[in-house]
Amino acid sequence: MTEQAAMDEVGRNRILVLGIGNILWADEGFGVRVVEEFHRRYTVPDNVTILDGGTQGLYLVNYVEEADDLIVFDAIDYGLVPGELKLVRDEEVPRFTGAKKMSLHQTGFQEVLSAADLLGRYPRRLALIGCQPLDLEDWGGPLTSPVRAQIEPAIELACALLAEWGAPAVLRLEPLAGDARLLANDIDHHSYEMRAGAAE
Repeated sequence: MTEQAAMDEVGRNRILVLGIGNILWADEGFGVRVVEEFHRRYTVPDNVTILDGGTQGLYLVNYVEEADDLIVFDAIDYGLVPGELKLVRDEEVPRFTGAKKMSLHQTGFQEVLSAADLLGRYPRRLALIGCQPLDLEDWGGPLTSPVRAQIEPAIELACALLAEWGAPAVLRLEPLAGDARLLANDIDHHSYEMRAGAAE
């Protein structure tokens, strides 16, 4: 590697693409399902990390403080029609991760941002891609139809942001096989929804 190439490598922004939520509570799993599908279908440059944050809350601080730029997928109560997708950016994001909290992980993520800020490592650019949920009470249930329909548009928004930030995602020639996916052990989206359907 040339000296210039090494400098370019060091100088690239570190980008984190993060899905948060709880797949056990129907539409609460939106963020996890989007990041799972994004990873299944797209490759990203090596300065981009794709992470299923689940409900880890403050355990995510280490990942967030290492990121120059952050994209978050989540189910958010915007007060909109169920299934409506909304992108908020930068200083608007903490307001939406804290207002009208629906679950413990949302409180945790607002705290994650605050902790990163206190450590002096707040992301330079921040984007929240949220979907208005329909059902958060169906224990063990799958995403509802209007929320599931927003997985693809949410991925498209993320791809546009990554391109804007100089780290374009590239569609895989073939989606990842099951054993290489972000979620395994029968909690990947397809297996989980098949199981939920059988239970019904």
